[in-house]
Amino acid sequence: MTNAILLVEDNDMDIVLTLDAFGQVLPEATIHVARNGREALDYLFGAGKYADREQYPLPELILLDLKMPGISGLDVLCQVKDNIDLKRLPVIVLSSSNVDKDIHRSYDLGANSYLVKPIVFDEFIDMVKRIGDYWLAINQLP
Repeated sequence: MTNAILLVEDNDMDIVLTLDAFGQVLPEATIHVARNGREALDYLFGAGKYADREQYPLPELILLDLKMPGISGLDVLCQVKDNIDLKRLPVIVLSSSNVDKDIHRSYDLGANSYLVKPIVFDEFIDMVKRIGDYWLAINQLP
């Protein structure tokens, strides 16, 4: 089974690192990248170029950065969790912020997990392995 994951991230370096880490740990996963909040919402709601669900399936997991220009990660999270068809999708906030306000707000809006991006790549690899082990293997998705 191929796991579809939506990575919502605006930082090119973080995208490359995340794709590399998943490539090493979960090479069978299909990662779709949305580079901003608008693109993420278009993907999730099947709008515009994302209307073809064969090519752009709903993800089994969303990895969401918070700090993005325009539509923020919190705005995306709010719209996902307010939508009857999307609200059960697991959303992991993957942020460099460890500010309590960001963490509390994310959980208040329905985040399933909040992880702070490790600075050391080997630690990031370990985090990705744990994400895969729990969210895509052990956890029962709706």
